[in-house]
Amino acid sequence: METVYITTPFGRRPMTLALVKRQVKTEQAVADGSVDKWRVFRDVSDARSRLGLQDRALAVLNALLTFFPVAELSNERNLVVFPSNAQLSARTNGIAGTTLRKCLGLLVEAGVIIRKDSPNGKRYARKGDEGNIEDAYGFSLAPLLARAGEFAALAQDVAAEQRRFRITKDRLTIVRRDVRKLITVGMEENLAGDWTAAETRFVEIVGRFVRRPTLQDLMASLDEMSLLHEEVSRMLEIKEETTKSDGNAIADGCHIQNSNTESCIDLEPSFERKQGEKSEPTKRKERKGELETFPLSMVLRACPEITPFGPGGSIGSWREMMSAAVTVRSMLGVSPSAYEEACEVMGQVGAAIAIACIYERGGHINSAGGYLRDLTAKARRGEFSLGPMLFALLRATSVPAKTRA
Repeated sequence: METVYITTPFGRRPMTLALVKRQVKTEQAVADGSVDKWRVFRDVSDARSRLGLQDRALAVLNALLTFFPVAELSNERNLVVFPSNAQLSARTNGIAGTTLRKCLGLLVEAGVIIRKDSPNGKRYARKGDEGNIEDAYGFSLAPLLARAGEFAALAQDVAAEQRRFRITKDRLTIVRRDVRKLITVGMEENLAGDWTAAETRFVEIVGRFVRRPTLQDLMASLDEMSLLHEEVSRMLEIKEETTKSDGNAIADGCHIQNSNTESCIDLEPSFERKQGEKSEPTKRKERKGELETFPLSMVLRACPEITPFGPGGSIGSWREMMSAAVTVRSMLGVSPSAYEEACEVMGQVGAAIAIACIYERGGHINSAGGYLRDLTAKARRGEFSLGPMLFALLRATSVPAKTRA
């Protein structure tokens, strides 16, 4: 068995066992065949997340490949390129020297290239009498030839994962839309079932969404939302079965008690959009937390009217506060979509505080839903803070009754 010659880097750059193994593996894997250098480059680019490479490192690799004179990487040719840092910088649109050296180090670490340093650390080639390169010092492109199949498999794996990501994201979007609209139907039509709890859970699931989710994040959210969809669908199915079983009795009762041709069933009015209001998809904003953090006791002092709507007629935690806000939201006629948008922009706690403040000032607000949407829009632009609203309510509640009169 032929022993592989292992070369070490020049100067203070250390030699590691990983670099030794990579050189040995590359020398043993280089075959007599050839591969298109740009095809391998595309595979490396597609698999960059798996190799730990950024866009600038790929730009440096692209520049190195331009110094190889032909398109085919082959073991029959010298696979070492030897451009200076100035030449590399010129072919990477003037990349800084420190960034260039860092990118070269990342390419070596990823096993995409191998250093072949000269005695003095310079990059150059020695040619024979016929002008052929006999020896060269710089960067070896042999790993691209040796690992071409591996890079292609990594690229295919990344592409498959991206397809799964898009499919999962589409499914989550559809299930989220379905759950939102089914809950709205149940609440606006006053159907039997704990629709408030369903909406609270929906808001909690949506509140856990992240701005840049991974495939695992999407799958976890899809499982939660699908389970909620099953529960909401079951409540609607139970209502449908009840309606069918009682349909004849209801029809007979109407005929006996009322001879008019109008129906005797009074439906609850559904939420109507303001004239000219358009339904637009809400863009997901990055949530860095709630708008502000206030003690729960201070919020309850400023907004005491919401307390009776907590579980058991009291509020002792933020979770109970959010549950009460969902109930009050329905009483105020605020649409579920408006409240969901407020939760996405302000956070669940911030939206609950806003609802409490709106309910406290209910006599001075004509449209609670429109007012909440306006606050949400200002909060998205960074023009709204809950503090002044809370402090104004605190001052109002602290004024004696005679003084207010």
